[in-house]
Amino acid sequence: MKVIFLALAFPKMDRSMYLYPQLVSQFNENGHDITVVAPIYDDIEAGLQIESGIKVLRVRTLPLFGVGLIKKGIANLMLPYQLKKALKNHKIDLNFDLIITPTPPITLYGLAGWLKKKSRGKIYLILRDIFPQNAVDLGMMKKSGLIHSYFRRKEKKLYQKSDHIGCMSQGNIDFIKEHNPEVQLSKLHLLPNWGDQLPLVPETEIIELRKKEKLENKIVAIFGGNIGLPQKLENIVELAIACKNEKDLVFIIMGNGNEYDNLKKLIQSKNVENIWLRDSLPHKEYFKWVQMADIGIISLSEKFTIPNIPSKSLSYYNTKTPILASVDKNTDFGAILESNEVGVWAEAGDTDALKNKLLKLVHNKDFRKKLGENGFNYMNKELTSLNTYLTIINEIEKT
Repeated sequence: MKVIFLALAFPKMDRSMYLYPQLVSQFNENGHDITVVAPIYDDIEAGLQIESGIKVLRVRTLPLFGVGLIKKGIANLMLPYQLKKALKNHKIDLNFDLIITPTPPITLYGLAGWLKKKSRGKIYLILRDIFPQNAVDLGMMKKSGLIHSYFRRKEKKLYQKSDHIGCMSQGNIDFIKEHNPEVQLSKLHLLPNWGDQLPLVPETEIIELRKKEKLENKIVAIFGGNIGLPQKLENIVELAIACKNEKDLVFIIMGNGNEYDNLKKLIQSKNVENIWLRDSLPHKEYFKWVQMADIGIISLSEKFTIPNIPSKSLSYYNTKTPILASVDKNTDFGAILESNEVGVWAEAGDTDALKNKLLKLVHNKDFRKKLGENGFNYMNKELTSLNTYLTIINEIEKT
């Protein structure tokens, strides 16, 4: 097939083989003619280029990350027009058989619809973000207000125009069915987060890292990634305070985001000595820290009404790191952890319950090892990019 992939954030192919680059590579390796259209990333120049044998059209856009909500909103609204203009300027052949677009953002529905009219290709939506409801949950948008109503219409049009919708979990499918009854059920199917296993670093490097950081005899619980409202890391601060008498337990939070400074002030104001707050690291270096850790932390705000499935868990599965999850009651992520025996969880905001689950991991090395091995096997069996590619192809071939 001739395939186009419309992306919001797409690292350079030779720098990060993760999630979307892995999927694009599967299409390429299986003989499809695939073109990626995405904003420029880091220091990559704008224009059509070949990255690891794949055509990638990089487009100069307004800043999409690290800016305020208003600027980010305007940038997302402008994005489809900028990508469309770039396709025209570079005289890209628009006769595509398959148009793949993930969320976020939902604003690309217009571009996907335009491409569908031009080519009669099918639209495959990778649903990784249920917007605008997530913004309502976090108090960033007023439900039924003008802005919410505007984006809600766009969301409904996106579902309407899509021929197939891949959802992260059964909870996601159920949520879409309940809140969008007009969506044809035949469009909805499971498409879990995926990731191909990266090689682990030698144990000697892990020992050296622990020695360098003076963590030789410590139990390390790590969180890495975005530090924002969705993660509600205040709950992890409360957990650390509740565990202050566990002298061998250290919490490490690595990352950046809009809430980084507020989190730093909170840790300082409460004099929380068992949390190390660090800036984000390049993926290769961060991966080593995750492998060194004994426990991987997932944290979601209890305000969420949508079922989030954090892709952060993939790094933990890959490094055989058992998961401790603080999540809202509306996600089925906890059920996924339990059914695959890869981690433990408690409802976000219930510090006592979360502490009890954590201590089961802290005081039982064999339990940690079992969960970690299960996660590694689960990822290798169920969550590969090849499985994801085959799921998409099978859905396309049904119609």
